[in-house]
Order: sequence, then C-alpha cells, then structure tokens
Amino acid sequence: MGDTPPGCRFGLILASFFFPPTVVLGWLALVGGLSEALRRLGYGAEITRKVVHIGAGHVILIAWWLAIPAWQGILASVLCSIVALLSYRYPLLPGINSVGRKSLGTFFYAMSIGLLIFWFWPLQQQQYAAIGILTMTWGDGLAALVGQQWGQRPYQIWGEKKSWEGSLTMLVVSYVVCAGILFITQGAEGATWWAAAVGAIAATVLESASKYGIDNLSVPLGTAAVCFWLGQFLSR
Repeated sequence: MGDTPPGCRFGLILASFFFPPTVVLGWLALVGGLSEALRRLGYGAEITRKVVHIGAGHVILIAWWLAIPAWQGILASVLCSIVALLSYRYPLLPGINSVGRKSLGTFFYAMSIGLLIFWFWPLQQQQYAAIGILTMTWGDGLAALVGQQWGQRPYQIWGEKKSWEGSLTMLVVSYVVCAGILFITQGAEGATWWAAAVGAIAATVLESASKYGIDNLSVPLGTAAVCFWLGQFLSR
C-alpha cells in the first residue's frame, strides 16, 4: 500500500471495516426473507422458525472466513441477546418466539455465539466455535423436525418430551458436523474421528436433557469444549 494515495487507503480501511458486518447482515436478511416467504406460502411457525434457527447459525462461518475481529462478534452477540430478551416482553421477533412454549432459546442462541467467539478467537481455533454453533443449529434443528414428523418412540427427561428418532438424528447430524469441520482443519487423523464421535454423543445427551431452551447454550459450548479438549489430548 506504499504507493496507494491516502484517499484510497482510507477507502480500503473503511471497506475492510464495514464489509464483513455487511455480509453478515445481508445473510441474516436473506435467511429472514426465506422464512417469511415460507410463512406466506402456508408453512407452520415451527418450520419457519427452524429455517431461521439453522440459517442464522452460519454467521459463525462468515465471521471465521472473513476474519471478523472478536470484539465485533461479541458486540453483535450482546446486542442480539438484548433484543432477544426484549422480544419476550414486546413482539420484536414474533416469527421466532411464537411457538407456544416458554423458552429462552433465542437469548441463549445469541449468547452462545458471543461466548464461543470470546473463547476461541484469541486461540486462533475458530473451527471449534463453528463446531459448537453448527452442531446446535443443524443437529437440534433437524432433530426437532424429525421428532415431530416421524417420532414414534417417545421418552421423557425432566418432563421434556423427546423421541428416539429425534435423538438419533441429533447424534448423526452432530457427528457429520464435527467430523466434517475437523477433517477440513486437521485432516483424517485418529483424533478427528474420536473427537467427533465423543462430541456428537455429548451434544445428543445435552440436547436430550435440556429445558427452557438452554440446549442453545449447553450444546454449542459443551460440544466445542469436548472436541477441543479431546483433540488436544489425542494429538499429543
């Protein structure tokens, strides 16, 4: 940049500062637009909510790939957490919270992203934050849909109704997410498959034993922690 005019340098700095958040907001707008389109086509609240639940989680990949600074991710998480809390009193997010049950899931969802960025960004281990969030979004999201549509073998933990079909979906999807990300970042090592397997089991147990939407916090943090610590141990 030595020969770049000062005005151009300033423009590049502004572009590097504003471009990543703009991409994130654009992605969230796309996800929200898809959810609204499905609602207008007659799909139920649970389907549209899961579209947002799964789609919004991919902001962690955007933050990772675009090297968004940790402070921006944490600040966005705090702001979204505040909006989520306010939405339980005011109709700020009707398409997300109108599912007929008491849950702080949206708040825990936003909080988990900030906590994982706070943990793994300074370590330059962003893949574990991605593992935690995508396990929660894809695993929990698809498990709920499968359980509701095809769950024929129910069980209960602490009064929460689950199904074996949903839990099996959670286990398989969580393994695919964990193994896929670890394979991309560290290759086909033994630690990759073992960490993915144990992480998937942990995610399934945490999701099954959750109440009030706390699985949106316990699953991402627990899965990321298990994969990270087990990966460090097995790589020695």
